[in-house]
Amino acid sequence: MGASRGPRLSGMQKQVLSLYRGFLRVARSKSEEERRKIESVVSEEFRRNGKQVDRKNFLYIEYLLRRGKKQLDQLSDPGTTGLSSLQVNLPNINKPDS
Repeated sequence: MGASRGPRLSGMQKQVLSLYRGFLRVARSKSEEERRKIESVVSEEFRRNGKQVDRKNFLYIEYLLRRGKKQLDQLSDPGTTGLSSLQVNLPNINKPDS
């Protein structure tokens, strides 16, 4: 019997972790200064979305995953040196009204 490594992750959670790891992997291919900037932006963005986005808002999470994959593809290009963060405030899309 194998040892349990924690709770099972849903498919969407696995996609989010895979995207996060992808950003960190690509960041290693950039200069040290850019690597630190990329890691900082990615970490902040994932933390902020983890706190602000309702876990049951699957459509919005899927949108964020698609947007993140596009950004990762762009960042993977050797000609791309950095990453910027864009804050988008969408009213009433993240948390249902109480």
